[in-house]
Amino acid sequence: MDLVVVHGGAITKRYYEPLAKRLAGRVNVHLYNRRGREEAGPRPPGYTVDDEIADLAAVLERTGARSVLGHSFGGLVVMRAALELPLDAIVLYDGTVNVDNVFPTAYIPQMRAYVDAGDIPRALAVMSGGLNLGGLPFGVRVAMCRLFLKTPVGKMMGGLLPGTMLETEEVAATPTTAADYSGVTARTLLIAGARSGHYYRTMNDRLAAAMPDARTHVLAGAGHNEPCRGRPALADLVAGFLAGAPAKPGPGPARS
Repeated sequence: MDLVVVHGGAITKRYYEPLAKRLAGRVNVHLYNRRGREEAGPRPPGYTVDDEIADLAAVLERTGARSVLGHSFGGLVVMRAALELPLDAIVLYDGTVNVDNVFPTAYIPQMRAYVDAGDIPRALAVMSGGLNLGGLPFGVRVAMCRLFLKTPVGKMMGGLLPGTMLETEEVAATPTTAADYSGVTARTLLIAGARSGHYYRTMNDRLAAAMPDARTHVLAGAGHNEPCRGRPALADLVAGFLAGAPAKPGPGPARS
């Protein structure tokens, strides 16, 4: 079984290597960098999610894979691609598929203003507040972001943030209803981290209710970046689903 991983924003493929290693022997995992990262090349002028779909199609053709895992913004790429490409199985983890405008977007204009001004700490602080990642005062969040940006992963994420801003704006520019995905025929597992924003569960539940072969699962003890940790619980869930084993659904509707 071959699986292509479509990574999230402000990150690169190498952070998914622990998951790939955990799946080794059960699933052949193909990692690739999306545009704007290392060898992947720059984003084209007028970038939209359609450019991501075209890149994913090329990766699928090269690898022969028909199963895809999308994390965060990668989840939006995968779901939009599933309306066009011949996929057999889909796994989404905290996919930012903005169903019925459930995903928070009110913070985006202020984040854009700080990104354009080159104020990355404040841009990150606005994003974390907008996504309800803790209720700390803005000044405290800024101070924490300044410290975070001094770490290796923080430096990487800060450098990628202008491109991530484009992806975030694509989420806001691609509002949909769950019914828009009723034509996705691939078997689908929609996972939300138990410690992730509540909106991921809501979006997953609505998608599962509308799609012909989809189920939801809430992963206990997991946060938004669980796919980068390579822990057994997620790897076993993904491997079992791809092998055809029924996944135990979490709260919310489950259909198969």
